This record gives sequence, C-alpha cells and structure tokens, in this order.
Amino acid sequence: MKLQKQLVQIAMLTALTVVVSLMFIFPVPATNGFVTLCEVGIYAAAFLLGPIGGFWVGALSGGLIDLFSGYPQWIVFSVLIHGLQGGIAGYFFQRNGRYQTQIGFLSGSLIMIVGYAFATGFLYTWPAGVASIFGNMIQNIFGITLTSLLISALRKVKLPLNERRI
Repeated sequence: MKLQKQLVQIAMLTALTVVVSLMFIFPVPATNGFVTLCEVGIYAAAFLLGPIGGFWVGALSGGLIDLFSGYPQWIVFSVLIHGLQGGIAGYFFQRNGRYQTQIGFLSGSLIMIVGYAFATGFLYTWPAGVASIFGNMIQNIFGITLTSLLISALRKVKLPLNERRI
C-alpha cells in the first residue's frame, strides 16, 4: 500500500510540474532552449518525497516538458539532469543539519546549470553552452525562491505529506 501511495504522489507532482511549466514557458533563442518553472515542482517533490521522489518527478517532468513543448532533442538530457537534480536535492533535504536545505538547493542548481551547459555545448556549440548558464541561473534562483515560499506555506498548514520534514 505504501508503494502505491508513493507512486500516486510522484504521478500527481509530475503532472502538476508539467502543467505549471507549460503554462509559463519562455523560449531562449540564443540556446535553442527555454526557461520554465519546473524547478519549483522538482524541489517541492524532493522536499516532500525525498531523493527517490525528487529523482522521478525531476526525470519524468523534465522529459515530458521537452516532449510537449516541441524540444525532443533535449529529452534524454532533461531526464538525466533533472532526475539527478531532484535526487541530490532530496538527499540533502532529508538530512537534519542546519544548512542541509541550502546545500540541497545549491547542489541541485549546480547539477542543472552545469548539466545543461554541457548538453547545450554538445547539441549546438560551446559558446551556446556558456550562454545558457545565465538563463539557467535565473531559472534556479526563481525556482528556489518560489519553492521556499511554498515550503513555508506548507509548514503553516501542517499537511500530512512527509510529516518528518514539515
């Protein structure tokens, strides 16, 4: 029964992340990519469900967003990059140290920014990969800010999701 509950939570958070990301999608012609709000869903899933939930929500939503938005060349990279981003962030979010949440945000962001710089360089050119760094930094800063506000709100309403962390 617990596995079924986790699968439903992962599916719901993936669907929510994909829908929110597709509602607010900003193309970046210089890198043949785009900026979305997917970090909010990935980091929220990592916070609520831990590393495994964060990995699967990141991987599935990253791939589906690329598929539905018309960027199929990015699917494999997004599955790997966003999956690792959510898994690593979730690992640190589960730990009870003083700065673990900040380390989770920072490490997840670094994986995403560096991963997409290399992927852009591989698919297009290295100058395009370097150009992608700024947009991905902005996307992560915005995602971290919104996720922090969301986590604060969830703590106030005391939802039963992952009671250990909230």
